[in-house]
Amino acid sequence: MITFRLTKDLLKDMKTTVVEDNDGPPFLSWHVNIYNLNKRKHIVFVNDLTRLAIIIDGIRTGQLERLKEKFMVTLREYLLQEGIKESHINTYLEFGAEIVISKTNSRSVLGTMKEVTFFTDDDFKDGIERMKWLNRMIHKPIDYKEPIAFFNESIQDHKNYNTV
Repeated sequence: MITFRLTKDLLKDMKTTVVEDNDGPPFLSWHVNIYNLNKRKHIVFVNDLTRLAIIIDGIRTGQLERLKEKFMVTLREYLLQEGIKESHINTYLEFGAEIVISKTNSRSVLGTMKEVTFFTDDDFKDGIERMKWLNRMIHKPIDYKEPIAFFNESIQDHKNYNTV
């Protein structure tokens, strides 16, 4: 089960409430926030363990199911573009069959999310290129690793040992 930890602003925008406040594994937990870029609403997801950032757009107020679907599609597409094995991606996304909505619980992840949104601009030809650039910035909470490299290590460990 994947956990989306929505900020108060996004909970209000999606017109939803917290379903349950669980403490699942950080690798399956994503902090989620809303921000505007060029007068368009974007949703940013940051993985709690690896600080991998996924950004989507085209979500309107109250479209929580569409948000879930678009996240899964964008995550798959992005990870394939990064050269991560499809079998590893499929194993990870199997947990996405059930998504739980919770509230934020980590100031560290929120700080990374703020940093990610600070560095986004519209100089990229598409969203995948923007995410590739963002996920190569090193972060102190993950021992100065690149989020995509750390996510790749974590997804391989998850696949090989079937633990998260």
